[in-house]
Amino acid sequence: MLDFCQMHGKQVRGHCIFWEVASNVQPWVRSLNRNDLMRAVQSRLIGLLNRYNGKFKHYDVNNEMLHGSFYQDQLGKPIRAAMFKIASQLDPSAALFVNDYHVEDGCDARSSPAKYMDQIIDLQKQGAPVGGIGIQGHIDSPVGPIVRSALDKLSVLGIPIWFTEVDVSSINEHVRADDLEVMLRECSAHPSVDGIMLWGFWELFMSRENSHLVNAEGEVNAAGKRLLELKQEWTSHAHGMVNEEEEFCFRGFHGTYEIEIASTCKKIRRTIHVEKGDSPMKVYIDV
Repeated sequence: MLDFCQMHGKQVRGHCIFWEVASNVQPWVRSLNRNDLMRAVQSRLIGLLNRYNGKFKHYDVNNEMLHGSFYQDQLGKPIRAAMFKIASQLDPSAALFVNDYHVEDGCDARSSPAKYMDQIIDLQKQGAPVGGIGIQGHIDSPVGPIVRSALDKLSVLGIPIWFTEVDVSSINEHVRADDLEVMLRECSAHPSVDGIMLWGFWELFMSRENSHLVNAEGEVNAAGKRLLELKQEWTSHAHGMVNEEEEFCFRGFHGTYEIEIASTCKKIRRTIHVEKGDSPMKVYIDV
């Protein structure tokens, strides 16, 4: 699967090294005594991160720590920070994420932005190299200002935010399309959000009902069409003539651009990548 993704230029995330919710921990792991569990944790970290060293851009280190405490209960509070520190030593190239749900929707007192911030700050005080804030984004009936407020609060930490598991559920696909647009516009517009991942798209491979973008038969539904429309809206297109200084200027979204320069005798093609930022980017092309 990794070879397939690399062949097609798809970036991949590691989800997840551990899962803190006891009901999602494997029965054989739950049955271990304290010493054996510690050895299993160390073996998991060493085996996984050595095997895939440098191949994952991100890791969700210990999933849903606002909603579970299995490893902390069994091994003590320091284990959470230790997971981050050991993972960083084994693969320094990967950004290490916290990851949780209902952070952005105001529906769960356990995972308010304030509690998420407290958890991240506590990890940092223990030396954990938290490199990213994961917001899962499983949501129904999103309210834009509430999502925006959560992002504003979390952005104070100065850590990149990713929406890691976005799906929007509604039995009415047109309502689903509107709700998906609300989420994607809020996520894409916020300067602290570095990326968005959908949790799925095909009806036969979705963990939540009524959240698919493509029906079982392969037909793109209203929500899927809305996503494609937004992608088109957020794709920059520019064309024209160079000025007297032999410059061509345009304003566009960050991302990868294919540039074609046509003269009377030849065409030149180049690929450039525009990073986030407020300052102008200059590209010099010798024709």
